This record gives sequence, structure tokens and C-alpha cells, in this order.
Amino acid sequence: MIRLANISKAFEGSQAYAVKDISLDVNEGETMVLLGSSGSGKTTTLKMINRLIEPTSGLIEVNGQDVTRQEPVLLRRKIGYVFQGVGLFPHMTVEENVSVVPRLLGWHKDRRRLRAHELLESIGMDPDTYKSRYPDELSGGQQQRVGVARALASDPQYLLMDEPFGALDALTRDTLQQELISLKQRFKLTIVFVTHDIFEAISVADRIAILHEGRLEQVGTTREVYNRPASPFVADLFSKPTKQMAAFQELLA
Repeated sequence: MIRLANISKAFEGSQAYAVKDISLDVNEGETMVLLGSSGSGKTTTLKMINRLIEPTSGLIEVNGQDVTRQEPVLLRRKIGYVFQGVGLFPHMTVEENVSVVPRLLGWHKDRRRLRAHELLESIGMDPDTYKSRYPDELSGGQQQRVGVARALASDPQYLLMDEPFGALDALTRDTLQQELISLKQRFKLTIVFVTHDIFEAISVADRIAILHEGRLEQVGTTREVYNRPASPFVADLFSKPTKQMAAFQELLA
């Protein structure tokens, strides 16, 4: 389980808090979506889990252990991270990109190769076809798949995802969202997923944590936050008059 207790973050030189007094439990095996607009604090909150950003105050535990008592690099190697914009190494092949963390962990090359091929197959990319290609030879969707495979290479229990599908077209996003659900079940993952897109949140989340101006407005299932909004902000968020929202409203009412 991931536990955030009264977490706050104020960046140097700023009088305002980017994140203010957030408490949140992410249960084993669930996908928790951090939903909010730009500046809501969702990415800052995500990055504090693996110490890419240090909290100003509060406690973060992963598997019952305080993350601030763990060496940051080793902590990050135990928690998969999928970046916004993929972030593949352009000078490395697909197989080398997927194998980065296992290589740093000292895995034998045969074990690294086997793991990379297994993961490529799991994301629908034939290893014989793609293992020797470079990132610029892949489509945007294929690059993002490789980014997910890289994050899973060391067999982490936890996966952090920062707007991973935001730059992709709608059809590719829908496909990858469904693939993510399948991968979570196959690899028994606990996922924290950041997005500003309410429809993406509804598609992938077990529960949604809604952030606004650095504060946590509400946590719950989609049905809970839709039927029992905890604030005017949440009520307004789930009442936007679009055809797509109308379809969701029919399912959730």
C-alpha cells in the first residue's frame, strides 16, 4: 500500500503551497487516478512518492516504509515510472531501453534479454521485429508501449504514470488504456495515474482522487464522486454538458 499522510509541498521562492495537507491511501492492486487541471498539484504529489520531489512536510510510506528513510535511487528502481512524453533513450535500441533498470541492478544479460522479450510480447510488440529498432523508428503509440515495458522491467509492485497517453491520438489512447487494465491484472500492479482528462480517469480508475489548487477535494469511485460530490468543484466537474459525459452520466446515475 502507498500511504500519504498530511503531505504538503512549498517550492523555494513561492509563498503558496503547490500541495497542501493531502492524506490518501492507495490500496494494493488498485489504480488510483489523480485528476486535476494544470497547477492542481497532481504531478507534484506523484513525484513525491518516489522522491523525485521532496515533501516539505508530512509522511509518505510505501509498503509500510517511510520513503525519506530510503536511498532515492534505490527507491526509484523499485517503483516503475512512466513519464509524460515517454523519455526513451534515442541512442538505445528497444531491447536496451527496456533493459535499463535490470542492467543497473546487475542482472545477467541473458536474464535481461529474456525479461525484455517477455515484456515486448506482453505489450503486443514482437521481439524479433522490434528489439533492434530505435525509438525514432517507432510510432508514438509504440514508443509509449516501450515506455511502459521499461517501467515494468524490474518487476515492480508499484507503477507511477504521469499523463502517459496525453500526446497520443484518441484511438491510440483508448487502446493503450485498455491494455493498461490488462497489464495491471497480469502483473498484479498497484498504479497511481495522473491525468487532467476526466474521461481517461473514468476509463482506467478504480478510484479517483480529485485535486484542485493543491488540495484534495474528494476520493472515491467514479460512481461515488458523481452521485455524492463533496464540493461544488467536484459537482461542476462531473456535470459538463458534452455528449461523452452524457453517456457516462447514464451509466453512473
